[in-house]
Amino acid sequence: MSPDTMSSVSEDSVAVDRGYRDSLTKIEPYGIEHIPDVERHGKPRSQFFLWFAAGMNFPIVVLGFSATYFGLPFWAAALAIVLAGVTASAGMGYLSAMGVRLGVPQQMQGRGPLGFIGNLFPVAYVNVFAGIGWAAVTVILGGKAIALLTDIPFWLSSLVLMGIQLGVAVIGYNLIHFLQRILSFVLVIGFVFITAVAAVNGHIVNDFNPAAQGFDGIGGWIIFFGWFFSFIVAWMPFASDYSRYLPNTPGNRRGAGWATMLGNGVTLVWMGILGTLLGSTATATDSIGALKELMGGWAPIGLGVVALSSFTQNFLNVYGGAISIQTMGVPVKRHTGVIFICVVSYLVALWGQDGFNEGFTAFLNLTAYCIAPYVAVLVCDYLFGGRRTERGLRELFDKSRKFEWGFVAWAAGVVLSSPFWMSSIYTGPIATAFPQIGDLSYYVGAAVATSVYLLTHRRQRLSGHDMLDRSAAGRTL
Repeated sequence: MSPDTMSSVSEDSVAVDRGYRDSLTKIEPYGIEHIPDVERHGKPRSQFFLWFAAGMNFPIVVLGFSATYFGLPFWAAALAIVLAGVTASAGMGYLSAMGVRLGVPQQMQGRGPLGFIGNLFPVAYVNVFAGIGWAAVTVILGGKAIALLTDIPFWLSSLVLMGIQLGVAVIGYNLIHFLQRILSFVLVIGFVFITAVAAVNGHIVNDFNPAAQGFDGIGGWIIFFGWFFSFIVAWMPFASDYSRYLPNTPGNRRGAGWATMLGNGVTLVWMGILGTLLGSTATATDSIGALKELMGGWAPIGLGVVALSSFTQNFLNVYGGAISIQTMGVPVKRHTGVIFICVVSYLVALWGQDGFNEGFTAFLNLTAYCIAPYVAVLVCDYLFGGRRTERGLRELFDKSRKFEWGFVAWAAGVVLSSPFWMSSIYTGPIATAFPQIGDLSYYVGAAVATSVYLLTHRRQRLSGHDMLDRSAAGRTL
């Protein structure tokens, strides 16, 4: 698509050639714009390394550690983790392929079916809870690991971590991909060592524990599965952000999809099962303490690996959070948004370092409750809404479309799933009455949003704009 084709759009839907290419030192000059063909570069395998490195991180171990809370045997926990990894990572792969085709960040794609104002509601939530919240979660774990390893106080160790992450995220896309590839090889060695020590020193429990605090039979298993499923769901509004520079070819779309799926799925299963092993063996009540206990004399190496792994997720967290700010229409450069996300995340980490485990799972639930119907609407719009056309792409930058039917579908998904919510912050009436069915909120929300979208997407658009060409022959992207 040429710049002339897009020149009538008020926002920079296609930027001019700024010579970014594959530079590792130049600050990324693009934000939410459509990436022009001349700047498209990279290979699909980059998506594997990016998400593989991001997945080798301790928050997933924390989730696996919680299997003991539900009294789950090792085999049941491992089954839940594998199933969640396969299903959720397949969704991530599809969203990554969408980024290759459309060339814009994931949340910008939401402006299509929801409208500019309609998209602000979920994006503001994603920005606050996913960008800032996830960055704070990862800094807490990395800072605590360093604090246990050294005499450095938490406030200082977390400040150093956040400072490094800020520098990398400011430079942007190319440097993030480069460092994720390097950290993939470094961390795989570290976590192989941790896994080997845990396997030697640990033991597997293959019986249900009815005396466990959170034991609830199949309901506990469903909740446990949902936590792993929602972990990847929480990344879904950012999948296209890291594939949008790839050249738009069928091979790159397929390759990016499979690479993203494997990168997410392999690490979710690996780290989750490692956490389950820690929980079934150690006597410590928190995952970091359990790691230190199980590693014994090798604890400094294990804690050092955890601290290093905090970078791989937070490069993405703060970068994606800055994209969220721009998507909301805030008139700031991407790197300014990065600085804002880092400062606020650091303050949240200082505030939330105590009582971390309970706050983490509550945060994870609330994030997925709103994201699951949002992602469902994005995929439906991509498949059925005519988004794969030049006009469909231009619409993403047209702020005159305030609301569209996709916003109604998203809101219906959130509201009608709320009776099923099961969180320490709020538990819905259906979840309260039938705790044995577990937390079904993600699936109900996505199903409702999909149904409402399909019922309304051919009606007169709320913005009054003409319908897009939805035919297969009309697809130009």
